[in-house]
Amino acid sequence: MGYWDVPEGTDCVEKTWIATKLGTALGLIGSAYHIVAFQPDTALEAVQRAASATVTMATMGAIFGMTTCLTAQAREAPDDPLNYFVGGCASGIFLGARTHNAMTGTTGCLALGTLAFFTKAGKMEGWRLTGPPKL
Repeated sequence: MGYWDVPEGTDCVEKTWIATKLGTALGLIGSAYHIVAFQPDTALEAVQRAASATVTMATMGAIFGMTTCLTAQAREAPDDPLNYFVGGCASGIFLGARTHNAMTGTTGCLALGTLAFFTKAGKMEGWRLTGPPKL
C-alpha cells in the first residue's frame, strides 16, 4: 500500500509509517552519496554521519506524515493542499531546530511547505512531469 492509497485524514499511523520509511530511504541514499563525495577519516565517522542524516530524514518524514494527517482531521478538509503546506512547514521547522539555525528553519518551512503544497495540488489536478504527452 502506498502513501496516496490511504485516504487523507484517515489512518494517521499508516500514513506516518509510510512517510517515515520514505524519509529513511532518502536519508540512506543521501548519506551514501555524501560519504562517497566527502570521504570520512574513519569507519566510525562514516557510520555516525550516515546515522545522523538518516535519522534526521526519517524524523522529517514522520513529522510530515503525522502533521499532514492531523491537520486534515482538525480542519475537516482532507483534500486541501494547505494541509500539505503545514506538514512540509513543520518538517522545515524541525530541520531548523536540528541545525540550531532560525534561518534554516524559516527557509525550510517555506520551501518544504511550498513543495508539498504543489505536490498535492498537482496530484489532485493530474499534473505530470514524465511520460508521454496527453493529446
